[in-house]
Amino acid sequence: MKYQILPILMAIFLTAGFCFTACNSETNSNEKQVVKTTHGEILGAFSDSVYAFKGIPYAKAERFMPPQDPDTWDGIRECTDFGPVARQVVPWYPDSVQNEKELFSVNVWTQGIMDGKKRPVMLWLHGGGFHTGASNDPMTYGEALAKKGDIVFVSVNHRLNILGFLDLSACGEKYAKSANVGMLDIVKALEWIQNNIENFGGNPSDVTIVGESGGGGKVGTLMCMPSAKGLFNKAIIQSGTLINTMTKEKSQALGLAVLEKLGLIPNDAEKLDTISYQDLVKAGNEAIAEISGIRRPGSPTMFGFAPSADGDVLLQQPFSPGFAHISKDIPLMMGSTLNELKRTFYGEKDLTLGQAKERLANQYGDKTDQYVELYAKAYPDYTPHDLLSIDDVFRPFTIRTADARAEESNAPLYVYLLAWKSAVDNASKGSFHGLDIPLAFNTVDLRADWTGNTEEAWELAAKMSSAWINFIKTGNPNVKNVLPDWEPYTAENGATMYFDNECRIVNNHDRELMNFMKPVN
Repeated sequence: MKYQILPILMAIFLTAGFCFTACNSETNSNEKQVVKTTHGEILGAFSDSVYAFKGIPYAKAERFMPPQDPDTWDGIRECTDFGPVARQVVPWYPDSVQNEKELFSVNVWTQGIMDGKKRPVMLWLHGGGFHTGASNDPMTYGEALAKKGDIVFVSVNHRLNILGFLDLSACGEKYAKSANVGMLDIVKALEWIQNNIENFGGNPSDVTIVGESGGGGKVGTLMCMPSAKGLFNKAIIQSGTLINTMTKEKSQALGLAVLEKLGLIPNDAEKLDTISYQDLVKAGNEAIAEISGIRRPGSPTMFGFAPSADGDVLLQQPFSPGFAHISKDIPLMMGSTLNELKRTFYGEKDLTLGQAKERLANQYGDKTDQYVELYAKAYPDYTPHDLLSIDDVFRPFTIRTADARAEESNAPLYVYLLAWKSAVDNASKGSFHGLDIPLAFNTVDLRADWTGNTEEAWELAAKMSSAWINFIKTGNPNVKNVLPDWEPYTAENGATMYFDNECRIVNNHDRELMNFMKPVN
């Protein structure tokens, strides 16, 4: 996924992080930086009007067990560097920065500590499906939004993949919640916010959960978890409407298959505590391939090690098509990007309409001309390569979910579509998956290889970040004299904020096209 840190960015981040801490202690030594939390005092850093506290422990846990409160500590704990990331198999996070026991940390950016103010709080949930990712990607640093909007920005690391979602509930009551412990970690972080955020100048009664891609899926999942009810008040889902197919029956079968691959029986489940992470991953991958096959990129469904709808911890899967009744009063903003995962076609600058139709015929056959007509109706200024690169996964399911949400709830619902195309020469042009993050976070300078550090990019970032901030503060993303009037979505009006150089409201502009491409209704 595109929001994950590439190795070069990791190097930049580590260098910048050192400078931030070292330079900061010298130039701001008179600033009050110590904050008391429920488990001990912590020391943060201060720069350019924003306090930053990184790597704050919020939980501890044994393998496959629900999270517990962290251990208390004496003295003042320095929290100026990000904590370890969850165990995962990716080239950009070496083993040296991963830690199964010490991954449970939150990061906080705020303009005020213990000042009596109650700022709105945003909890950011990173992407990477339910398998990879971390909270320390530079473009998701909270400094820019904390400074611009005077909100308290929190991000979190939690358990992923087989350590977060292996269902061993068939092995006894001890493992009753094992299938969802990765999500229970996030609930624990929300509880930490409730108990601690006032000392960081935040309001525990005004929390918005926000996530992109897999993070958006986590937001939707929290909206279906009874243990999360009352811990957040608003939600933003960015390109997160993939359908998770895991039921208790499926996840239990997968858990038993993993045991079998390791030569264990249900009564041997405790032996999993001594098996290396690498061996667990190998057994898990083999079990998934045997039961479900290999998931292909661009598939609208996900399976394997992901939250399981057990009717207890997770009442239902989100986006199927709506959410559990427990979240019917939650204001929601959701959207996607125009091209999402189909960004590669933008390398073909000289593609003709005839060549595009030849390729489209492989998918649409004798209905190719009908597809082109519907595309032209939705996007009159299209180019031939646009025809090949329209998202057919997130946008159709966003429409379906928004329709269901408008029917099931009277809470405010706002929908957006990012159509702005990056002009960076070395980037795959288009409005690709994750491009909304640096724009909404106002961190264009930290992802200039995606957006370009241009006036055009900064102008759109100013608009989008203002909309995100206003929604976090009020449940309404309207920005007077900056954006067109953005009315709540209904299936009838299809009201969608179309983010581009010239932002505008469109009404069901692409419903026919989406139904033709992927009839999900």
